[in-house]
Amino acid sequence: MLVGGGLGRTPYLGPTIRRSLPARHLLSYLQAILRVYNRHGRRDNLWKARIKVLVASLGAEEFARQVEEEWDRTDKAAIDLPDTELARIRAAFAPLGFQTLPRVSTVFEAARSEDRGLARFVRNNVVAHKIQGYAIVKIALKAPGETPGDCSAEQMDIVADLAERYSLDEVRVAYEQNLILPHVRLDEIPGVYQTLLAAGLATPNINLISDIIACPGLDYCALANARAIPIAQDIARMFADPELAEDIGELKIKISGCINACGHHHVGHIGILGVDKKGEEFYQLSLGGSGEDDAALGQILGPALPADRVTAAVDNLVAVYLRERHGAERFVDTFRRTGLNPFKEAVYADAH
Repeated sequence: MLVGGGLGRTPYLGPTIRRSLPARHLLSYLQAILRVYNRHGRRDNLWKARIKVLVASLGAEEFARQVEEEWDRTDKAAIDLPDTELARIRAAFAPLGFQTLPRVSTVFEAARSEDRGLARFVRNNVVAHKIQGYAIVKIALKAPGETPGDCSAEQMDIVADLAERYSLDEVRVAYEQNLILPHVRLDEIPGVYQTLLAAGLATPNINLISDIIACPGLDYCALANARAIPIAQDIARMFADPELAEDIGELKIKISGCINACGHHHVGHIGILGVDKKGEEFYQLSLGGSGEDDAALGQILGPALPADRVTAAVDNLVAVYLRERHGAERFVDTFRRTGLNPFKEAVYADAH
């Protein structure tokens, strides 16, 4: 159980307050957490009325102690779901009608060896499935130069048809602003790819530098201080070459148009935050964040940059990474090893 994480104006990584909890006790334990928060939460200050602020002020150890104490007093039987209800819920997620298939598809392997575009798509957008003979196909809504995460009605119809025909009638939406066909047979991947290609949905860039998360920004949001979409488009155009993008490898850029952090910039390998300076749009860069199992908050690189310098700054950051990386290191791994200085020098050298 992790409690107290959050982004926004003041980001926190949620500390673990309990390593293991039986599933049947989830509701009663959540109630204990909320009771402790209700007891001590800051009602005197709207901006501090957050559970993340309370956990940080009490300390994770003390917060956990109070939760455990509250939970011990709780009538768990009156709150937790009975086994019959848990069984009913689990039954709704029973395995689908998977076929018994060979581990290797000769149709798929032959098509991949003959079509370089399909091979690139498979490398970047196709993930192994736990069921033999199937794969997970990720549909990137990040064609370079287009609005990140955008999808037309016609494209949605095509994805829905693909889900019905090839993915056991299932399509999912990922928080990265992409779509997922979770259950595709290996021998049907070439056909799915060709359909996506014709629809403009076969960009092979999942987790690469042009697979950028961007909030709506000032173009669509009344809270924003700066635009996010044009910055994302400019960066994606600069790294549109698929060979260059693959050489750079996994690099997650996240852009927010204000401190509310809807673009999760705090946890981007490169995070970009739009700020207002006397009516002008500037952007603050941070490096080294991660929203994965190795969760980390990015470190601010330096003073905010005007809009016309952001793309060049990202180009400089990538150049430092390519120069400094060891072997197959990801951008974030190289940053953690070298620290901020070489990246900062490359971006702000002209200012000295």
